[in-house]
Amino acid sequence: MTEYSAATRINWLNTVFLLLTPILALAGVILHWSLLSAPGLTEFLVFIAFYFACGLSITVGYHRLFSHRSHEASWPLVLFYAIFGAGAFQNSIIEWCSDHRNHHKSTDTENDPYSAAKGFWYSHMGWVMVEEENFQNDFSNVKDLQSSKIIMWQHRNIFLIGAISGIILPALIGFLIGGFATGVGCLVWGGLVRTVFVHHGTFLINSAAHIWGTQPYSEENSSRDSFWLAFLTFGEGYHNFHHTFQADYRNGHKWYHVDPSKWWITSFNFLGLKSNLKSTPKHSIEAAKIDIKTKKAFSKLESRNIDTEEFQNQIDEHKSSMRTSLYEIHKLKRELKNCVASSKKAVKDKIIELKKNYAELKAELKAVFKEMNRQYKTFARAV
Repeated sequence: MTEYSAATRINWLNTVFLLLTPILALAGVILHWSLLSAPGLTEFLVFIAFYFACGLSITVGYHRLFSHRSHEASWPLVLFYAIFGAGAFQNSIIEWCSDHRNHHKSTDTENDPYSAAKGFWYSHMGWVMVEEENFQNDFSNVKDLQSSKIIMWQHRNIFLIGAISGIILPALIGFLIGGFATGVGCLVWGGLVRTVFVHHGTFLINSAAHIWGTQPYSEENSSRDSFWLAFLTFGEGYHNFHHTFQADYRNGHKWYHVDPSKWWITSFNFLGLKSNLKSTPKHSIEAAKIDIKTKKAFSKLESRNIDTEEFQNQIDEHKSSMRTSLYEIHKLKRELKNCVASSKKAVKDKIIELKKNYAELKAELKAVFKEMNRQYKTFARAV
């Protein structure tokens, strides 16, 4: 059970809003369906449009752009995120980013505003419903954001902007397309139901993504990777990667990872509306994965009093060589863009050679881990 300090009090505005919104959404669906009409194509399209507009404004705007500065965006996109982020009803950019930067600075500690160590429901939504003296923002950690006129305009008018973009606008669109019944339907689906979906999608990253999933990159905190959460949260579910490499504009760094936020950023970069995308070099990612895999394997061996020194030397040697190969490949790929035609073939051949060398090193390292696992199993059977 979560313990609250004496300086904790209920935030009644947040509490009533969070508890009442799902009730109003359900009641709205039932009443609209039974008294006016069944939801049609317009309601569906408005729900999808506002779900993506508000959801991506949180994941791409509030999170990756404003909180972590993982890329830069032109002012039309900043304005878009400010308007539809307000419609997500998760507070202003200033408030949200201040809390989030504190979360990363003090993950899982008493200074983490939504620490998963305090339980699922506290990190999911309980922290929003209380006000603890320890977490009163002075916004000293978001001074970089306060220089933006758009962001400060949103901060001063957050409730008005949210009401217009998150409730009035979907209802107005529905009314203009199909009259009163469709307007009410779009208010229900594009406003209330969509708000509940976006809320709990975001909340799951604070709670579930710190409880369930894998930790392939770091065990320094409770963050975890989960494909299912990524699927539900515009790619935010690759949370262990994100906590390990916070400035990366991607959460799902591999091409097949489900990360709509990454695709959105990449698309607008191609159009020239985003720039300076920060990404973690592959050699750093692979080194982190090897370190975690080694730590887990050594823990098993040491539990059986099996010496790990020989394996450590082999792993260090292979890791160093693999990092060098990947770094050289990365450097040559950058050079290739500026090469004259006559020298491109030589550079490409060198990249192919390095990739072949990397594959061989990776196979040899895999064999080292396989041998560690064999020794562990042999000892376990002997015991």
